Parts: sequence; C-alpha cells; structure tokens
Amino acid sequence: MLNLFLPKQKQVLLIALPMIASNLTIPLLSLVDTAVVGHLEHPWYLGGVALGSSLISLLFLLLGFLRMSTTGLTAQAFGAEDANAIRNSLLQAGLVALVLALLLLVLHPAVMPLVQLFSNAGSDVLEQAGIYFQIRIWSAPAALLNMVLLGWFLGLHNARYPMWLLLWNQSLNIVLDLLFVPGFGWNVAGVAAASVIADYSTLLLGLYLLRRLWRQQQLGTVSLLNLQQLSGYGRLFALNRDIFIRSLCLQLVFVFIAFRGAAFGDSVVAANAVLLSFLMLVSYALDGFAYAAEAMTGKAVGARDHSELQLLFAILAQWGLLLAVLFSLLFWLRGPTLIALLTSITEVQHIAAVYLPWLIALPLVAVWSYLLDGIYIGATQGRSMRNSMLLSFGGFALCYALAQSAGNHALWFALCVFMLLRGLTLAWPLRRGAAVLFK
Repeated sequence: MLNLFLPKQKQVLLIALPMIASNLTIPLLSLVDTAVVGHLEHPWYLGGVALGSSLISLLFLLLGFLRMSTTGLTAQAFGAEDANAIRNSLLQAGLVALVLALLLLVLHPAVMPLVQLFSNAGSDVLEQAGIYFQIRIWSAPAALLNMVLLGWFLGLHNARYPMWLLLWNQSLNIVLDLLFVPGFGWNVAGVAAASVIADYSTLLLGLYLLRRLWRQQQLGTVSLLNLQQLSGYGRLFALNRDIFIRSLCLQLVFVFIAFRGAAFGDSVVAANAVLLSFLMLVSYALDGFAYAAEAMTGKAVGARDHSELQLLFAILAQWGLLLAVLFSLLFWLRGPTLIALLTSITEVQHIAAVYLPWLIALPLVAVWSYLLDGIYIGATQGRSMRNSMLLSFGGFALCYALAQSAGNHALWFALCVFMLLRGLTLAWPLRRGAAVLFK
C-alpha cells in the first residue's frame, strides 16, 4: 500500500502545490484591494469595494461552472483517452462563455438600481459600489473565457499553465492597483480598472498557451457541426445547470453577509470585509487540493479505476486537515496583527477583533466542503452537489433567522453552520465507498 501511497502523494502535490502558490495570489489581490482602499480617509470606500466586488462575485463566480464542468469533462475524457471529447469540452464551454458574457454586458445596467432598491447600505457606500461595478463588468468576456481555459488545462493535468495565468493576472492587477489608487488617486475606479486590464491581458496569454498545448497534444482540428459535438451539449447543459444552482446558493450566502453587515453600519461592513478577505485566503489555498481532486478524480472515473479514488480520498484528507490547522493557528496567534495590516481605521480594527474567533474556527469547519467539492466536480456529479448546496443554504437561512437578534454574530454563526452542512451532506453519499461516483 505504501508503494502506491507515495507516488500518488507526489501526483497530488504536483497539481496542488502550483495551484496553491498561484491561488494565494487571488486573495492576495483582495487583500491589496482592501489595504489600498482601507487606508483612504473614509470607511465608505472600503465598504463600496466590498459591496461592488460582492456583486461581481455573484455575476462571475456563479458562472464558475464554466471552469468546473470543463475540468471534470476534460479529465474524464483524458482518463478515457478520448481526444475528440477533449477537443469538444473546450469548444463547447468556450461558446457558452461568450454567449453568457454578451448577456451580462447587455443586462448589466439593471443591476445597480436593484441593489439600491434592496440594500440597506449608506448612500456613500452605494455610490462607490456603483463606480466599481460599472467599470469591472466590462471584463466579463475575458473573465469567463479565462475560466474555461483554466478548467481545460487542469483537466489535462497541466497545473503549470493555470499557475502562470493566475500569477500573471494577480501580479499585474496588484501593480496596477498601486499605480492607479495611491499613484493616480483614482480610488475605487482605479481598483476596478486594474482588474479589467489584467483580465484581458491574461486572456491573451491563455490563448498563446492554448495554442502550444493543442499542438503538443496533437488534437488536430474541430468541426462545429458534427453530430457528436451537438449531442454532447445535453450533458454539458445539465451539468452546468446543477453547478450553477450550487454556485448561486454559495454566492448568495456571501452577498447576504455583505448586505446584512451593511445594515449594521459602515464600520461593521468594513470589518466583515477584512475578515472575509482572510477567509478567501483560506479557501483559495484549500482549493489547490480541490483542483488536484478534480483532475485526478475525473481521470480515475474516466479510466473506471475504483482503487485510485480510495487512495486519493486518504491523501486529500491528510493534506487538507494539515493546512486547515495551520490557518487556524495563524489567525489565533496573529489575528490582530493581520487585521492591522489591512486597515488603519481604529474602529474597524476593534470591530474585526470582536468577530475574529469565528474566523479562527472556520478553516477547520470548512475544509471538508472544499475537498469534497473537488471530488464531485471531477466525477461530474452535479446533481449531488446541487442537492447538498440546497440543503446547506436552507440551514444557513434557518440558523440566521433563529439567531438574528445576535446581530453580526448571527451572520458568522450561520456561515459556520453552512460550511459544516456542506461537508456533511457531501460526505454522506460516500459512506458506502467511491462506487457512487461512477454512476
């Protein structure tokens, strides 16, 4: 068993470590966004970026099925050694991404009026959120196509290209943040413009890498109209529908936290933004192992290899728990210091410290949901993911309703319950073993 365990450890780490390294630049960008705006003179700048980025997350990240489904389908085709299916997974997802991007650009003027109608945020926060959103939305075509490219590269067990894309995107974004905000004094508009430029630059790099990998894999040409491609859309749309519902519930939880936090005052929503930035750091680090789970589970399912999946489960549990413990210790021992790095506003620092214990607990509670998500994505079990998320979302709503008299503490309590339920409901079908993933 040890002879199998060690090589499999290496395979997991060859995918996970590059993705962890590059993924950490994503929350690092959020931390830089928070830091450059958090050191401006008024808290509503920070609240505006938090609210505006939550809206973008709702519109972009709920379309994360473009990456997830592409990874799962490509990995299964890779495991089955089906070159035609590998080509089709990229083409189909790319066409869907372009159509969805066009819809976002056409419909986006209606979004901010709806936010202003239902949000309890102050007028200054809403104004800054509108500035961010109206600029950031124009990166939609590049952002969605980048998701497809990342998913396709990962499905082929190529972690280097996604790492290069993410590192380039976030590094350029951070440089432009520092240039546009402290340098040019563009404030919130500068944060949004930096993201738009970085997304399109990353797409150009991604297309170049795609051309290289396509030639290396000798994938040939693709016909848009052959019947096999057309029949493949049915499975793609069904999978995307289920992952969309899952992603929508997930994003609604965080948008709800942003909106309800705003009702408690500008300083509270700013404090929540600081703590959620650290939670994002945790999620993107754990996602490195989730990405490895996606690619390796998909390949195992495509090759119909049950024993490889069982071994993968053990390795992921080991590394995921270790990483979660390290994050919890970091927040416990250095939490106030980390908060002070992101904001110099004394009131926001004090409020964030009050809710810090919730952040300390969350890595240990949430780790299983991240890892199991990766396994189900690789197995393209969208229906199970959807049902798990619906149950967890219902638990979040019920817990907040029962505890809402506790104010902002109720939001963090409900978030912990939500993460716990995600892990439990995804683990339950696996109690009889990995065979459920081959259905």
